[in-house]
Amino acid sequence: MNEHSWRELVGEERPVGFDQVAIGVASSDTMRSWSKGEVKNPETINYRTFKPEKGGLFCERIFGPTRDWECSCGKYKRIKHKGVICDRCGVEVTLARVRRDRMGHIELAVPVSHIWFYKCMPSRLGLMLDMSARQLERVIYYEDYIVIDPGKTPLQKTQLLNEVEYREAQEQYGEGFVAGMGAEAVKKLLAEIDLNKLNKELEQAMGATKSKQIRKKLAKRLKLIQGFQNSHARPDWMVLDVLPVIPPDLRPLVPLEGGRFATSDLNDLYRRVINRNNRLKNLLQLKTPDVIIRNEKRMLQEAVDALFDNGRHGRAVTGAGNRPLKSLSDMLKGKGGRFRQNLLGKRVDYSGRSVIVIGPELKLHQCGLPKKMALVLFEPFIIRRLKDLGYVHTVRSAKKMIERQTPEVWDILDEVTKGHPVLLNRAPTL
Repeated sequence: MNEHSWRELVGEERPVGFDQVAIGVASSDTMRSWSKGEVKNPETINYRTFKPEKGGLFCERIFGPTRDWECSCGKYKRIKHKGVICDRCGVEVTLARVRRDRMGHIELAVPVSHIWFYKCMPSRLGLMLDMSARQLERVIYYEDYIVIDPGKTPLQKTQLLNEVEYREAQEQYGEGFVAGMGAEAVKKLLAEIDLNKLNKELEQAMGATKSKQIRKKLAKRLKLIQGFQNSHARPDWMVLDVLPVIPPDLRPLVPLEGGRFATSDLNDLYRRVINRNNRLKNLLQLKTPDVIIRNEKRMLQEAVDALFDNGRHGRAVTGAGNRPLKSLSDMLKGKGGRFRQNLLGKRVDYSGRSVIVIGPELKLHQCGLPKKMALVLFEPFIIRRLKDLGYVHTVRSAKKMIERQTPEVWDILDEVTKGHPVLLNRAPTL
């Protein structure tokens, strides 16, 4: 059976060709649309039956079946039941490989700020609200209050108030102003921003000032705002109401000898988020004292921070042997990350390694290549040229001619190398 007929049988579309990838900010509704279901249970699998827990991080209802064309309970088997959702276990009968691309989500009890937007320099949240990263941090981690609406009081919008100042302001002005804490307060401030109006104000301020330092700061803010306008995104999307859960096959749980399991660090980080989120939901329903609620909100923020970028804020969350757990950022960044290691770090054709020696007679734009190495590197091009010029008629005879290293081969090598650049890399490449 060829690939086309197989795709028709399983109802799978051909992958769409693309020539570029753009990364942007997603809204909560967009994240919900990616998801196949909400993950409420922090467990992964049942260690007695070895089946995924319902509503958990490996749930078959949300992420798809673990076996091809078979539901969880075994009522429906084989391809003839394709697309059927089992009335007993609720699992769709389809290919197991859907577990590589089906996502889930966690509905957060309170909004949580994304660490990339306020902790990475320059702080995007700080630029948007015209605040320093340190000030934002104090608000996000429930240390200070931030004025959301000053009303008719002498307080300023985005002004920070500590606990004592907030109590004094309440006694003095009563309900004449609105202040809040955490990512919830930041989200309200971001939601009030009119990007078009702010863009005009910044452009006017740029024209009015002659200070290089002020112009530089205004230019940074202007660039960020125009970026949001061009991508049709909203600033309040930088604060999360929903947390996406990546597909289970990208954070696997692998059985080892002796009944033990090796698991991805992401599962432990997701488990911490779900546990704290569920606990906070219960405490909010029980009308618990404000001090306890505030502490739980801060702990949820820290759990989400650790999931995105472990160790960037405070002490890193550690696993067995006091080893820091690998977060989503750790899986992407650096030499061993997904981009450089897996996408760019593949072995490629026409590559070789050798000892570097000096060549005083070479110009700055030239490099010397050993002739025998060049012969191996450019072999496919030499074979094609030998066939074009009529020296040989088959690839086999061309390879024999190259092995004999006849004068014609060296002439063609000189001709071929003229049209091809050589990329040099001197280790270590950090």
